Amino acid sequence: MTKNKDKNVNLKPGFFSKIRTYFLTGIVVAAPITVTGWVAIWFVQAVDGWFSPFAPKSYNDLPFNIPGLGIVSAFIILTILGALTTNFFGRTIIGYGERLVDRLPIIRNIYGTLKQIFQTIASKSSNNFQRVVMLEYPKEGCWAIAFVTTEAKGEIAKKHENEMLCVFLPTTPNPTSGFLLFVPKDKVIELDMTVESAAKLIISAGLVMPEKKD
Repeated sequence: MTKNKDKNVNLKPGFFSKIRTYFLTGIVVAAPITVTGWVAIWFVQAVDGWFSPFAPKSYNDLPFNIPGLGIVSAFIILTILGALTTNFFGRTIIGYGERLVDRLPIIRNIYGTLKQIFQTIASKSSNNFQRVVMLEYPKEGCWAIAFVTTEAKGEIAKKHENEMLCVFLPTTPNPTSGFLLFVPKDKVIELDMTVESAAKLIISAGLVMPEKKD
């Protein structure tokens, strides 16, 4: 009788350990799919919501929504806008619009900054934000991951005797916020990992480490 009780006691920890392992494995499998699906649905619904007021009446009267219509509409409109800016007529209209914006004190600063950012991102020849580096931060002996946005230019470059890099140091787990640092080029260590691998490392707080390259 005592032996049977001992067997039951020994079986229970193994059984519950397996259940726990299966449960955690299920979370690992389901969580990325669920979160990705939720983000995708949210994005489609958000874009559809922006474009729904401009949709034809016949579309608004439908008893159901057509998912993704806003994204398709945005793609078509932006493509047409891009095509128009490649000819003389489109460039003339945009030129008039930009001259009008230049007369507005605060708006012109915001517009000019955003224009430079998007032109840099869209530039095919740009290497900005394609390099991952390691630098000592916030104190000597502590190292952090950062992205090189560009090489320092203008007054910042002239005021320092060493060649400077402009780097973005993201925070964990939200890499959209962070710090802008100007660091001497010889004070950073360039890494082989991709921007995507570095982003995963930062978002996961070090749990997802990039694989070593051969």
